Amino acid sequence: MAQLALSAAFLAACDAKVDTTNAAAAPAKPAAGPAVPVTTVRARQQDFAVTLQAIGTVAPIASVDVKPQVTSVVTHVFVTEGQFVRAGQPLFALDSRSDEANVAKMRAQMAKDEASLADARRQLERSKELLRQNFVSQGAVDANQATVEGQTAAVEGDKAALEAARVALSYAKVVAPSSGRAGAIGIYPGSAVQANQTTLVTITQLDPIDVSFSLPQRYLNGALAALTGGQSPVAASLPEGGGELAGKLQFVDNAIDAATGTVKVKARFPNPASKLWPGAFVNVNMNAGLIKNAIVIPVATVIQSARGPIVYVVENGKAALRPVKVIELRGEDAAVTGIKPGDKVVLDGRQNLRPDTDVAERPPEGGAGKAGPGASAASAPGRLAKTSAP
Repeated sequence: MAQLALSAAFLAACDAKVDTTNAAAAPAKPAAGPAVPVTTVRARQQDFAVTLQAIGTVAPIASVDVKPQVTSVVTHVFVTEGQFVRAGQPLFALDSRSDEANVAKMRAQMAKDEASLADARRQLERSKELLRQNFVSQGAVDANQATVEGQTAAVEGDKAALEAARVALSYAKVVAPSSGRAGAIGIYPGSAVQANQTTLVTITQLDPIDVSFSLPQRYLNGALAALTGGQSPVAASLPEGGGELAGKLQFVDNAIDAATGTVKVKARFPNPASKLWPGAFVNVNMNAGLIKNAIVIPVATVIQSARGPIVYVVENGKAALRPVKVIELRGEDAAVTGIKPGDKVVLDGRQNLRPDTDVAERPPEGGAGKAGPGASAASAPGRLAKTSAP
């Protein structure tokens, strides 16, 4: 009996030691952490206008290098650098003395031939009268008729030669081919110029003026529809607070650039105040369509993770991760898929969240309950926040 009692006491001691060892090896159950304070906005369902933002280059409709059509010497310069000129306005005068002499020569030759024609017609009338009196033969009348016709042709040739001489003389006065602004002038009175080689001045049309930019391929059908329908408003924002100008889509190229996947387009703008200058860069905003019943949230709520864009929504007081797809961006708003209208999307505090984290909603800064799509305070407009969230 004593041995049995000792054995029972030994087994009890061993069991107690095993229980103590297991208790020491088991990890402690983590205590729930404090709730993360966040602000939320509700996802809204609405029509979402797709606005394309691009960098455009201002290009003139016409820019003409004015060159002389004859080799001569400049005698007068009627235009100054930077002057606005009208179509047909005189710009330069060239030495025209030889052309004036040719015109005078052609006029004298035509007067001589007209006098000969008048004498030939009088001879023809006399010969016809003598033929009626049987003093001359029909052959004499026919000879006089041929003389009249020859002199008539000579007068017509003189008229053509005189007109050609006048055209050559007109080249001595160089006029503006179109309205626009004159560029730099490097020609002065006494300068010798070569026909169709020497550039006298460049005239650039500034009003109206074009802005060239590129559209992504997915907007091509919308651009063509807008161009065909005549409803194609385009806005050009001038840098440094210079204001905004309204224009219309004017041209869509006939091919897509395979290297960039874009198509070149042009918009035309009225430019009476010359705010748009050739070669300048401007910000272009163009209405590229409408997404019906889109889910709209602030861009600041979207997190760019390693798995793609995500957002955190609040469900039953906990954070839930939702992968989303950004369809379009417009300013501080984004049209997305992957969430439902009315979902509470985390705006501020999302960087501290993990799935199933307890959250405590607090009023947004600037007033309780006023946060909504477009109310971004945590990230720059049009950019997605980045995090290391899973």
